[in-house]
Amino acid sequence: MPSSLNRRFFLRTASVSLGGLWLPSLWQSGAFAEELIRTPAMTEGPFYPDKLPLDTDNDLLVLNDSLTPAVGEVVHLTGKVMTSSGSPIRNAFVEIWQVDNNGVYLHSGSDNGTNRDANFQGYGRFLTDSTGRYYFRTVKPVPYPGRTPHIHVAVSRNGKRELTTQMLINGHPQNSKDGLFRAIRDPFQRESILVDFEPIADSRIGELSANFDLVLGVTPDESIEQIKGGIAPRQQR
Repeated sequence: MPSSLNRRFFLRTASVSLGGLWLPSLWQSGAFAEELIRTPAMTEGPFYPDKLPLDTDNDLLVLNDSLTPAVGEVVHLTGKVMTSSGSPIRNAFVEIWQVDNNGVYLHSGSDNGTNRDANFQGYGRFLTDSTGRYYFRTVKPVPYPGRTPHIHVAVSRNGKRELTTQMLINGHPQNSKDGLFRAIRDPFQRESILVDFEPIADSRIGELSANFDLVLGVTPDESIEQIKGGIAPRQQR
């Protein structure tokens, strides 16, 4: 099993223990043997871009042909979209959106909008490959009034939104006070959205790496050889 799945796999197997008593019959029956923790759904929030940028690629640090990158700690964000059995989901659109280093969204209603980093794309999308993988280059999220640092993530396939969620910085002190994070009652699901931001050893500019695997409660239709639709419309309020 890939190392990136070990923690979620362990969490799911641990859930068959009740009151400290291990239940081997359930494990041996296969009832939980291939079940990964499903990524919890979370609100899209009010700041999905109300006007998408002309540049919607997976590099949020550089807009079009600009020579000036966005300000912030550079993060290489990777992950895999998969089913609860660990099967990869290909041809899925992964979207991310977040505040810039000044705590401002790419949205006309975002607080402190006059301080928005004009070089930060604020939104990006990526189509998963045959192994279900995606990649973004962005900045480490920062807090803003009322919320712990986070990145919004949405997954669409064939024009249908399959998941809307958020990823948080593992160990950040504001997590425990964040209302949306605390609203996730399942402790295993809560753990699944906490992401480690690790320094890249050979980076001269202090770049970070982060991995966020997305586990969906769907079975992909592998008979679909071509993408029949794109990104789903944003959620209705």
